Amino acid sequence: MAAYPHLLLVLLLLLLLPSKPKATSSALLGISYGRVGNNLPPAISVPQILASLGVGRVRLYDADATTVRAFANTGIELVVGVPDECLAAVSTPAGAADWVRSNIQPALPATKIALLTVGNEVLTGANSSSLSRYLLPAMQCLHDAIAQAGLGKQVAVTTAHNLGVLATSYPPSSAYFRKDLLPVLCPILDFHARAGSPFLVNAYPYFAYAGDPAGVELDYALLQPGYAGVAEPGTGLHYNNMLGAQVDAMYHAIAAANSAAARAVEVWVSETGWPSANETGATPQNAARYNGNVMRLVAQGKGTPLRPAVPLRVYMFALFNENMKPGPTSERNYGLFKPDGTPAYELSYRLPQDNTTSSSGGGGGIYGTGVYNGHGDGSGGGGYYSISAAGKAAMGLVDMVDTCSCDSMCGCPADGIVTEQIKWCLDGSLWLLMVSEFR
Repeated sequence: MAAYPHLLLVLLLLLLLPSKPKATSSALLGISYGRVGNNLPPAISVPQILASLGVGRVRLYDADATTVRAFANTGIELVVGVPDECLAAVSTPAGAADWVRSNIQPALPATKIALLTVGNEVLTGANSSSLSRYLLPAMQCLHDAIAQAGLGKQVAVTTAHNLGVLATSYPPSSAYFRKDLLPVLCPILDFHARAGSPFLVNAYPYFAYAGDPAGVELDYALLQPGYAGVAEPGTGLHYNNMLGAQVDAMYHAIAAANSAAARAVEVWVSETGWPSANETGATPQNAARYNGNVMRLVAQGKGTPLRPAVPLRVYMFALFNENMKPGPTSERNYGLFKPDGTPAYELSYRLPQDNTTSSSGGGGGIYGTGVYNGHGDGSGGGGYYSISAAGKAAMGLVDMVDTCSCDSMCGCPADGIVTEQIKWCLDGSLWLLMVSEFR
C-alpha cells in the first residue's frame, strides 16, 4: 500500500508528458510549390489558394526568404529545400551552421518548418557524379546544426530520391537498390534510422504509363477506385493502384539493403502528379482523375498493402503550371492551378477542409529564385514495371560484392566513397556509419 501514492505520481507524470502528435487522415497530404516561372502569382497569395484545396502542408525547393515569410502565421507547415548547388557549402559544420543561422532561424517561430530536404534526386540527377559525395555529409552537418540551434525536436533532415535509385521495382517484393548507389544509400538509411527522419521518394505512375501505354493499365496508373488490381506473385499482396506498389517497392529495397534500418524508416511520397497537356496520356481529364484519387487515397488514412498500419503521406506535384521548366511540354503542365490562380481543371475529389497542422515551427531563407524541381521524364526509373535506364549504366562500382557477412546488400564500401569526416566499421551484422557527435 505504501507504494500506491508513488504509482499515482508516476501515472500523473505520464499524463503530463507531451505526446507525439498523431497524424489524422486529413493532415497527411501536402503539395509541392515550385516557382520556375515568370508569370506566377506573388507568394503572399498562395496561402489563400491552398485554403481552397484544404491543404496544410507545402514543399518548397529552396529557402527563398520572401516565399518562406509568406507562410508566417498561417499554420501551414513547410518542407524547405536545400538546393543542390548548396550541398558542398553545407557539407561542413561551419557551412551548415551558417545556412541554418541565415535561413531557418530568422523566421522562427512565425513560420512552421518540419523538414529540410537536402538536394533533390541528387543520386540520379545530371550532376550526381559531382554532388553525391556531399549528400550524406551535408545531411549530417545540417542535422547537427539544427540540433545545436535547439531545433532538433522541430525540424528533421532528409533528402528526396526518385525511383531511379532502384535497379528493379517489379514485382515490389523483388525490388532492390542499384549496386553502385549502395555505398551512399546504406549509410543514408542508417542516418534516417538514427535521426528518425523519413525516406522521401518522388513517385510517378504517369511515367510508367507513358513509357508503355499498351502494357500498363491506365486505371491502375490513375489509381481509379474501381480497378480490380494486381496480385503480387512474391507475397500474395493485392495492389489496386500503382502508387502503393511503387512505395512498397521502396520499402522492400530498403529492407534488402539494410534490414535494421527498415524496421525504423518510414517512406513518404515527396512528389507525385500527372501532367495535363501534350504527352501520352497527359490530358486535363486524366490529371484531374489522378490528383483527385491521390487526395481520396490519402484522406482515407490507410497505408500500403505491405505497411497497412502506416498512413500514406504524400506531396502532390504541383501547385502551379511553371512556364520556364525545361524538357517536354508536359513538364510545364503539372500544376493544379494556372499562373493566374484559376484551376487548371476540376478535380474529381475535394479534401475535407481540415487538412491542417497544429504543431509550432519556424523558417526562413535566402537561396534561389525558384530552383528547378526536375523530376525526370520517365528515363529515371519512375515506372513500376521498368528497370531504370540509369540502373543499367555502369558507374564504376557495379562489381561490388552483393553481400557481406550479413543479410545486408550493402557490401563492403570501397575506398574514396565517403569523405574523411566519415569512417566505416563493421558492427555485428550491419555496416554502420560512424560520425562523431551523432545526435
